[in-house]
Amino acid sequence: MTETTVGIGGAAESTDMVLNIGPQHPSTHGVLRLRIVLDGERIQHAEPVIGYMHRGAEKLFEARDYRQIVMLANRHDWLSAFSNELGVVMAVERMLGMEVPERAVWTRTLLAELNRVLNHLMFLGSYPLELGGITPVFHAFREREELQAVMEEVSGGRMHYMFNRVGGLKEDLPAGWLGRARDAVASVRSRMDVYDRLVLGNEIFRGRTRGVGVLSPETVHAYGVSGPIARASGVDFDLRRDEPYLAYGELQDTLKVVTRTEGDCLARFECLLEQTHNALDLADACLDRMADLAPGPINQRLPKVLKAPEGHTYAWTENPLGINGYYLVSKGEKTPYRLKLRSASYNNIQALTELLPGTLVADMVAILGSLFFVVGDIDK
Repeated sequence: MTETTVGIGGAAESTDMVLNIGPQHPSTHGVLRLRIVLDGERIQHAEPVIGYMHRGAEKLFEARDYRQIVMLANRHDWLSAFSNELGVVMAVERMLGMEVPERAVWTRTLLAELNRVLNHLMFLGSYPLELGGITPVFHAFREREELQAVMEEVSGGRMHYMFNRVGGLKEDLPAGWLGRARDAVASVRSRMDVYDRLVLGNEIFRGRTRGVGVLSPETVHAYGVSGPIARASGVDFDLRRDEPYLAYGELQDTLKVVTRTEGDCLARFECLLEQTHNALDLADACLDRMADLAPGPINQRLPKVLKAPEGHTYAWTENPLGINGYYLVSKGEKTPYRLKLRSASYNNIQALTELLPGTLVADMVAILGSLFFVVGDIDK
């Protein structure tokens, strides 16, 4: 087989064309590059080329102390900042053998679920946009704005909250915030049927996504795919249920792990949508529980210089996009000796090498968008 980037005249009929999608392309959500080999309109080979956004976070972790690394972890998946912080502080707390106050545990769980809804709403709005439907993204941003307002009130940040601390949270909740959070959750839930009717009920959307980009459970396991994408292929795994952390052990009656068996683009969107509904239910359950909690501290007092004892640990959490893990190695100093980040998007995007070959170029954007990735989460 002969590969050439451009075929001219008679040679075009006997050669394959190599096409670069990106790195600057609207459907790649950032600087991801796809190098695809085409035979006419059909994709023969696909290779994701990553690294354009790499900022060396894992190396920078080694030069920052345990308070400062929270800021670095905050940013790789910029739609899941609170959940990113959570994994790091949980790893450090585990090394220290530290118990976190009950109010902090429930508040973290609530904010993690609100962050999950914020993440999912972005994809619920932007995915139809990539397929030609502009209306859902306006609805998505309206709902996001309501939730971002309560997240901003409690933390001071709209995207990078910096609210987690080793031992708990930065500060207690503002007076009356629980009521405002409950109102925001109820308001968003009352309009979530827009996606059921406007998107899932749209025959063009269903025609572009049903049976397209089918991901098998075997491929999910082989590539370490996780989150809603894995569950859409029938892989029933969710750390919140299978290895409960924070307050999820007490929320098993409310927690619903959403799965599908089809494994196509439509199933992935359905999983994301249903998981958003469930995250709102979990947020309500947390608000109910927090209303009954007795007043108490929301963090632990820490020494001026925080040092983790020598050893290593691995803390993983069910981030909105999948499994997010931090492998922390300490030599007893105030900075990590090594902090390895296992990000969800990095593993998920590798499945493109299996998903794209054999499909049409017209279906490429539908498949790419249905993997719900953030490029910073891939490149770290």
